[in-house]
Amino acid sequence: HHEGQPLVVRGRSLEESHAVAIMMHGRGRTTDDILELANRIGNSAFTYLAPTAKDNTWYPYGFMEAIEKNEPFLSSALAIYDALIGQLLEKGFSKQQIILLGFSQGACLTAEYAVRHADRYGGIVLFTGGLIGPPGTSWHYPGSFQGTPIFLGTSDIDGFVPRERVQESAAIFEQMRAQVIERVYPGMDHIVNDDEIAIAQAIMQAVSA
Repeated sequence: HHEGQPLVVRGRSLEESHAVAIMMHGRGRTTDDILELANRIGNSAFTYLAPTAKDNTWYPYGFMEAIEKNEPFLSSALAIYDALIGQLLEKGFSKQQIILLGFSQGACLTAEYAVRHADRYGGIVLFTGGLIGPPGTSWHYPGSFQGTPIFLGTSDIDGFVPRERVQESAAIFEQMRAQVIERVYPGMDHIVNDDEIAIAQAIMQAVSA
């Protein structure tokens, strides 16, 4: 479904870079929107890779609907992630040099990819997102994050992503041995605030240092 959509590359060329951030845009958003976050983060040592969702939507329904309602779109989106990381590993990058980052629907996609492929990544940055599945889902996947820093930031009033799901996701990541940083911002709109950018900067600085 999402195959053949453009991949936008910013920052350092892959040939010169030792650090890569994969950035997943939100529903109805574009790669320009997510790459604006790369501008705000401002780490020039990174290559920024922003895949495009077909029709700007990774999957059609809310992330807490029955998973089969979001197929085959969800599986296709997860396969894009998998292929991209596979290509980076083939080029000689290690997972510790890779940041997985997403906003909103892209953050949900990133969380779900991560829980299914736990490993030591450079870091995982989830701007307003959580694990995918209806209430009562249990996420039992093998593997350990081996101390990977995972940031989850959200609002207490977000209209798309309930705070409870973000907290539930944080707890699962902790059980899987991630170093979790969780922030709930009172009254925040559906945006990425400066505090979240600062936390992302610190996680990414540790990778590119």
